[in-house]
Amino acid sequence: MTTFDSTKTALSKLLEQIMEGKIQLPDFQRGWVWDDSHIQSLLVSIARSFPIGSVMLLETGGTTRFQIRLVEGVSPDLKTNEMVEKLILDGQQRLTSLTQVLKINSAVKTKDDKNREVQRFYYIDIEKALTGNSGVDDAIVAVDEKKTLRKNFGRDIVLDLSTPEKEFASFYFPCNQILNSDKWEEGLMAYDTAKFARYMEFRKFILNAFREYQVPLIELKKETSKEAVCLVFEKVNTGGVPLSVFELATATYAADGFNLRDDWYGNTLTSVDGRHKTFVSKPLLRDIEPTEFLQGLSLLHTFERRNDDVLAGRTGKDVTAVSAKREHVLALPLYAYKKWADKLTNGFLEVDRFLRMEGLYHPKFLPYRSQIIPLATVMVHLAERWLEPVIRQKIARWYWCGVLGELYGGAVETRIALDLQNLIDWIDNSTADEPVTVIAAGFQPSRLETLRTRTSAAYRGIYVLLQRHGSKDFFWKARMIDLDRDEYKIDIHHIFPKDWCQTQGIAPKVFDSIINKTPISYKANRMIGGKAPSKYLQQIQEHSQVQISTAEQDDILASHIIDPRLLRADDFTSFFEKRKKDLLGIISSAMGKQILTAESEPPAQDADEEEEDED
Repeated sequence: MTTFDSTKTALSKLLEQIMEGKIQLPDFQRGWVWDDSHIQSLLVSIARSFPIGSVMLLETGGTTRFQIRLVEGVSPDLKTNEMVEKLILDGQQRLTSLTQVLKINSAVKTKDDKNREVQRFYYIDIEKALTGNSGVDDAIVAVDEKKTLRKNFGRDIVLDLSTPEKEFASFYFPCNQILNSDKWEEGLMAYDTAKFARYMEFRKFILNAFREYQVPLIELKKETSKEAVCLVFEKVNTGGVPLSVFELATATYAADGFNLRDDWYGNTLTSVDGRHKTFVSKPLLRDIEPTEFLQGLSLLHTFERRNDDVLAGRTGKDVTAVSAKREHVLALPLYAYKKWADKLTNGFLEVDRFLRMEGLYHPKFLPYRSQIIPLATVMVHLAERWLEPVIRQKIARWYWCGVLGELYGGAVETRIALDLQNLIDWIDNSTADEPVTVIAAGFQPSRLETLRTRTSAAYRGIYVLLQRHGSKDFFWKARMIDLDRDEYKIDIHHIFPKDWCQTQGIAPKVFDSIINKTPISYKANRMIGGKAPSKYLQQIQEHSQVQISTAEQDDILASHIIDPRLLRADDFTSFFEKRKKDLLGIISSAMGKQILTAESEPPAQDADEEEEDED
């Protein structure tokens, strides 16, 4: 079935319907101000009967409902919901500008060439417009809110159109009279009958071009789905800012009297705090997007419906699919949002608790934000049960398989839906198969040699595992997790310094890998400099603020999975091989999987990663 019609309609009819409130804007259409030069160019195109592009409208009255608003400049006294028949999906800027220029008597709010907000009235120089097509291009002029054109920084008036008599004398026609010029014509006749014949030529060639102008029109029928509306809008939107699911959901829920934006961001006028404030207070959750929150709600809603379908004996395609895909998020009903929102908020807070117990503290080392979504929904179902040792161990294993197997990059809507179902089944059913993420996860030993920057989730994950292992700072001696990361400027740095490695002829792709890096403070890294390990270790030991024995220093190095003996001997090759093997040990332990030995794995493929200069 065709979901749209294509036709043409008179510009004057479109603008009249806008003024009557029959054509309005869906609330997800952002406010937009065209600059003065764009408006003048638009008017020239119509005057010369050039195409200005098609307009796309959506018929109202279907199941897809949005909060709506009037086009800027239309009387706010109109009852918006009762009168609207169609919504503008494409053409907002053009129709808004033309409404303000041609139908409203007040100055048009626009911007000048320096992007400053200004107010303008638009006129046509009648004599210049009648000189031909090239004259039309220069005939349309903009004057200020006092209807004057000035130069010399506003000190000198070069054109004054502030009264009808001055318009007649200068022979400039106001654009807000184009579609109905009766009153202006009567005034001109009374002022100067000699000019009227010339004016009639202008009306025939210029004003009639506006009055007879036909706009290509595409009308989407009311049966069009919300997902299709969203997709169409993004395809035709020329504003350059993609429409988010959150914005569309906000407009949909507003039609039922619920302010989703306030629920998320809060409202300072009503002193209501939003969910965003709760997440921002937790560093690991501070970057959670509202669309990701909606994805979690979609998972919970569809998971519940799926279980109900199964209990009702439905099978096959009659069973609701668990999903966080765009179309299912957009279909999330308001009652489901209200039912699950508070529970999911608490689920995210439990995820924060879990991640900190796993050694994650700083958001820049959070491997995947997308993996938090299914985990939060699992927390909703488990409540405090996730703290039980056996359950927590399963969750941790699933989490690290996702991170170290690097399975949560790119589009993950299908994975997060499967993981929610698989993980809950795995926890509640002792005979259930492992989640697909656990089964699919693998780690090749050669991958360690190609992890060089924290753009890789596995790189960030190994950093966290080192902290969870109890790594202590070379200088401050305290555990990394107990040090303030900002105050002590903790980051990941080279163990064998870059400068030293270069003098030894060691290739950057070798010494820049995660195998030769570990988290330490800025103070420790400054003392390391470009010196050989044997020298900087001794220097740290002898520092008056440290006072550390060799045995104690060896324990600190061991906390980073570093063999002290090899480091003190400046034996990079042996150190590299030994640490690689030991890092594979903690990776294997976290994933609950045996890692392939170097002899049985395929040859290493160098990853396409840029060097990260952390020193």
